[in-house]
Amino acid sequence: MKKTSKSVFHRNTCRLCNGKKLELMMKLVPTPIGDDYIPETLLNKKQEAYPVELFLCRTCGHAQLLDVVDPEAVYGNYLYTTSISLGLVEHFHRYADSVLQQISPAKNSLVIDIGSNDGSLLRFYKNQGMRVLGVDPAREIARQATKAGIETLPEFFNLKLAKAIKKKYSSATIVTSNNTFANIDDLDTMTEGIKELLTPDGVFVFETGYVLDLLQKVIIDNIYHEHISYFAVKPLETFFNRHGMEIINVERVPTKGGSLRCTVQLKGGARKASPSVKRIMRLETDLGLQQPEIFKAFETNFNNVKHQLMSLLKSLKAKGRTIIGYGASVGVTTELYNLGIDNNMIDFLVDDNITKHNLYSPGMHIPVLPSQKIYEKKPDYVIIFPWQYIEPIIKKHKEYLEQGGCFINILPQVVVMDKSVLGFYKNT
Repeated sequence: MKKTSKSVFHRNTCRLCNGKKLELMMKLVPTPIGDDYIPETLLNKKQEAYPVELFLCRTCGHAQLLDVVDPEAVYGNYLYTTSISLGLVEHFHRYADSVLQQISPAKNSLVIDIGSNDGSLLRFYKNQGMRVLGVDPAREIARQATKAGIETLPEFFNLKLAKAIKKKYSSATIVTSNNTFANIDDLDTMTEGIKELLTPDGVFVFETGYVLDLLQKVIIDNIYHEHISYFAVKPLETFFNRHGMEIINVERVPTKGGSLRCTVQLKGGARKASPSVKRIMRLETDLGLQQPEIFKAFETNFNNVKHQLMSLLKSLKAKGRTIIGYGASVGVTTELYNLGIDNNMIDFLVDDNITKHNLYSPGMHIPVLPSQKIYEKKPDYVIIFPWQYIEPIIKKHKEYLEQGGCFINILPQVVVMDKSVLGFYKNT
């Protein structure tokens, strides 16, 4: 790795196989840390922008960012919590039930969640009689989780910490990592730490964004500095085999626009591999998922969306229409920069997360206000940046449509929606 600034390193080898045949697939616009929304008092302080460039390893087929931002800069004062993400807590409830049914651990077995955030997933395991332990480097979130009854270590996970956990708490029957495995640069050390923690019949279960869904659905908002890996099953199988482990089950789940849930055990473990593993690897081969062509098609599709959206917005602005944005997440930063939307195009952002209110977006410094401001300011159009949650957003704000406002959905295609869509989104 070579250091390109005080906060970012550029690696020159694949994160999964250490291969050096790395080909640039898409060069996105450099952005500040995507979740670094700031108060008014810091508006005069420059926020450094870092490269966001998607590479494909031609040796194993793994898609990844090679520029790695200092994790302390990304996570030390992290704002996102699981409980504010629409539907995610309910998803974790079903997830925990599914894993417990699949693994059938003894009561009081230890479950460890790496990147446990506010402890939402571990709480469901605890309610089922498991001992639980969280590991998360976001200090304040870890403190709050511990205070709420889910002991959480405010640490970055590594082999040294794994050995200390094993000594103090015992080995773990289940280790989980959800929407965090893709955020780790040194996956070799992390995986060795997981191996250290597992009981002989234990499993590692992780959910992560699936690169096939990202490419097919044009999920540009999932590409940012935290997500440095974009996984597929075939490269992962090679990676885990190298570490004396094996994937025994794969499920495709709808979270984050489309994710994988993989179950991994020590090689030669007690559980037989599900046919799902080979089935999904065949699908990846058939679709050319480890080849450049599918990435180039993704870039073309995104550019078409950008062109369509910018033509629409420029036309609306020329007519004097007012436009705002809905959403103030890390992914919104990617969307704003890469779609070319700035303060001249939208007046402000709204968000349901109170921790973002009265802050300003990373770099562009667009103000973030409560979503109720939609009814006070009465904008003509609201761009829905968190497009995966379009249904609950429309249901929550049907009054805005009834009053004559319009929503603009941007992905996977641009659609303007007025009150005529309300028939498709019935009250629940």
